[in-house]
Amino acid sequence: MLRRKFIQDAAIGSLLLPLSKFKLIEKTHILSLAFDDGFKKSFYRAAEIHENYGLSASLNVIASGHFPDFKAVDQWILPELLGDFNDWNKLKARGHEVMPHTWEHKNLTKLPLEDSKERMTKCFDYFQNNLDGYEDSTAVYNFAFNASNPDLDAFGLERVRAVRTAAGLVLKDTILNPIPRHNNPVALGCWAHGPDNGDAFIEKEIINFLKGDGGWLIINLHGLDDEGWGPVSTAYLDSLLSRMVKVDTLDVLPLGAVLQKYKI
Repeated sequence: MLRRKFIQDAAIGSLLLPLSKFKLIEKTHILSLAFDDGFKKSFYRAAEIHENYGLSASLNVIASGHFPDFKAVDQWILPELLGDFNDWNKLKARGHEVMPHTWEHKNLTKLPLEDSKERMTKCFDYFQNNLDGYEDSTAVYNFAFNASNPDLDAFGLERVRAVRTAAGLVLKDTILNPIPRHNNPVALGCWAHGPDNGDAFIEKEIINFLKGDGGWLIINLHGLDDEGWGPVSTAYLDSLLSRMVKVDTLDVLPLGAVLQKYKI
């Protein structure tokens, strides 16, 4: 009995040791899977899979995608596949990150600059008025087609916390971002694959990323299974997240959450 009591007391005592006695594992790698466009079926399913592993999904939606007059952008972005702000507010209430992905999904680099600025402003204003809890100061604007230029980046960063585009620091053929340690507005680079299924590409990119010294890898995704440009399979996303949450040095977070968590 004395021995059993000693073991019990020792176990309880260990729980009461100051936290400073334990060394937390530093997160050297950050992974963000950014789902674009606003595919209703895919976004609800992606959110559910993230929830199964205690994660929040990064969901970026076209501001006018639910309007009756919204036209198909291409063979992938079809109005009948897109959700509305009732959906986006529900998903945000469940803890997922919802961010702007342009007003109508046009390549703004191919339009006159003032027209592009007007569309960006309409997008910001619509989110401000229709997405619960939206604030420019913590928002990430995700360019359609990951297409921007210095003028468009600068205009966006006058209003939002960050913009996401194709530009970035290329290391070993992969676009990486440094882990943010400041409050300054920032342009973020991302990586994408399409139009075919992206499972194999994503797996290769993430394996190579985890072998490296660290940084922030943003992979731009769209829909699941048969939805969107460069879709990933539901089974693969589930398998990927089940493995990623076991990597001690890896944080899997939406873009805005990274900017909030790692600032000094």
